[in-house]
Amino acid sequence: MIKNPVQLRIEKLALWQQRLFMLCLCERMYPNFVFYAKQQQNDEDAKSYKKILDLMWESLLVENVKINFDLQLEKLEVIIPIITEDSPYIIYPAIDACQALSEVLHSYLTGEVTEHAAKVSSISATTVAEFEMTKSNIVLSEDEQQTLPSVIDEFDFQWEIFRILRDENNDMIDLIKGLKADIRESAISNIGVFLSD
Repeated sequence: MIKNPVQLRIEKLALWQQRLFMLCLCERMYPNFVFYAKQQQNDEDAKSYKKILDLMWESLLVENVKINFDLQLEKLEVIIPIITEDSPYIIYPAIDACQALSEVLHSYLTGEVTEHAAKVSSISATTVAEFEMTKSNIVLSEDEQQTLPSVIDEFDFQWEIFRILRDENNDMIDLIKGLKADIRESAISNIGVFLSD
């Protein structure tokens, strides 16, 4: 898993900000899952992922909202793609998107938020690195992966989110809604998959 100093800084944020950081990255990985599900003619799985993702946003936006996180984790586990010999490449970013969302759910179940936030950061960067290596048909060490322009861009995105969270003085709800809207409207994943309606 690729590491970056942003993962050490995350622990300086409040817990709700750490969860918001994770959700921003999950929202950005969501098109990868949708793209895979559409290839498999499986819109129901895409809808299930979106429902869980929306509930996680709600967990930050609605105070004392009642969510059964165990149940959501069970629902997520059902839709995690299973790799077969003839699986298309996009199955790997789709699985990564599920793993990232699973980390968010686990952060609620265990209370260990920082550890899960660092993992989501790594998962997203690793998705990008593996996509680049597959596209170029090369194998790179973790250190070499960190120098790929697309991985640098990914960490720039993560740093940008971190700085917005660290420096934010506005209302918490406005911040959450603003970040969610910005990422959804861009509709482009960490590996450049565009989410068309």
